Amino acid sequence: MTSDFEPPSAKLSILASVGGIATAAIAIIGLNMWSEYLNRTGTASVDTPETSITQGIPDIKEPEVDPEEVARLDAESLVLPGDPISPNQVVISFIPYVAPNLGELTPGEMEIARQAWSYFQRNWNDETGLVNSVDGLTSVTMWDQAAAIAALVSAKELNIISESEFDEKMGVMLQTLATMPLYKKELPNKVYNSKTVLPVNYGQLDKREEIGWSAIDLGRMALWLKIVGSKYPQWRSQTEAVWEYWQVKRLTRRGEMYGTSVVKGREQYNQEGRLGYGNYAAYGLKLWGLNVSEALEYQANTAYANLYGQGIPYDKRDYDKSGANNYVLSEPYILDGIETGFQSLPKVFADRILAAQEARYLTTGQLTAVTEDNLDRPPYFLYNSLFVNGEPWVAITDTREQHQNLRFVSTKAALGWHVLYNTEYTSKLSKFVQTNLQSDNGLYNGYYELLRQPNKSLTANNNGVILSSLLYKQVGTPLTIWAGL
Repeated sequence: MTSDFEPPSAKLSILASVGGIATAAIAIIGLNMWSEYLNRTGTASVDTPETSITQGIPDIKEPEVDPEEVARLDAESLVLPGDPISPNQVVISFIPYVAPNLGELTPGEMEIARQAWSYFQRNWNDETGLVNSVDGLTSVTMWDQAAAIAALVSAKELNIISESEFDEKMGVMLQTLATMPLYKKELPNKVYNSKTVLPVNYGQLDKREEIGWSAIDLGRMALWLKIVGSKYPQWRSQTEAVWEYWQVKRLTRRGEMYGTSVVKGREQYNQEGRLGYGNYAAYGLKLWGLNVSEALEYQANTAYANLYGQGIPYDKRDYDKSGANNYVLSEPYILDGIETGFQSLPKVFADRILAAQEARYLTTGQLTAVTEDNLDRPPYFLYNSLFVNGEPWVAITDTREQHQNLRFVSTKAALGWHVLYNTEYTSKLSKFVQTNLQSDNGLYNGYYELLRQPNKSLTANNNGVILSSLLYKQVGTPLTIWAGL
């Protein structure tokens, strides 16, 4: 997710109604944020009653909260320094974590999976195998194409699509990934026209322009290429062909991940990754044998902030110190949990991240599941952060503009947390988003806390995370382990 976006032209800013959802400008800015390369960066109990996503939970209505009181409590919830986790607990378990109560999906869960797949049915470009990152706009990042791979694998394994459709889509996509034009003939550009495979800049989908690569995005793609090649031996040579096509020499340096951007015609080569997304993406590159030892490190730059009495981990390298925002978000911990069983980040970090959100709910009455995503209105993308640059519960753009009125309950975070933890609180989150955020074209991205209405943006990443979370529940083990890695 880069910060070098230029506003779209007036023509591109006109909102187009696609299936009742306005998508044009939303997509343009959302794609910019997803290409980020610098910033993707008391314990919750898991001993819970056996419940499915939809089973035995009363209807959850809009929370009746006083916004000013919530804002006051949020500000007062922060205590620095926070309560640290004992060093002997901050470890990655040799045995990958497996969530409680996994198993066959219920009919309600299968319906959610089908709705999530409907996004990809609408937005898959059959000629190229590339997906639209946001509904109705032919633009894609490697982060979102990796979400599409996750969705395709999930749809096959959940019997939503046939094996022949899976093979056809996978074959075309891998062929495209192994032949597409690369930035400086090295690595995938940050964004492509998903219909023509033209490397482009944000919002300028018909003009070829190479703007750099995102190591974070490529880390996720690398992980999913490994999953596909391991789980489906017939596709191994094609996934390896994609990796061999990439020239990865500059992707890492001295154990860190590096990405590039082009500013005023000159390349900038910068370290990428903060605690969270940096660790998750580095794990994907590690699977292909790259040295990412420093990027995987999870203690040297970690500090703690108390939020509602829960000491959450954050990266000390904030904007003032490094020029990069140190967002604390739900998604990297959810992805690490369902895909690797917490092999890139300690599970105890995820425990604290979820516990702080539950504590906010218990104090304020506001359901809380925060992470980054597209919006259906300006500024079109926000990082809904637990903590960033010294401030708690901030909804912020990559340029540090705050939009507290647009903080939302995230659909992918709510369902992902529930699949991983299955607590009374995550059950409430899951039921709430299902009650309010389903559509015929996929699941909406979230529900605005203050506006009390859906965030009707439809995206590949949101629906891809939902599908892979449900696949994790179905197969009963982290997806890398399920694939044989």
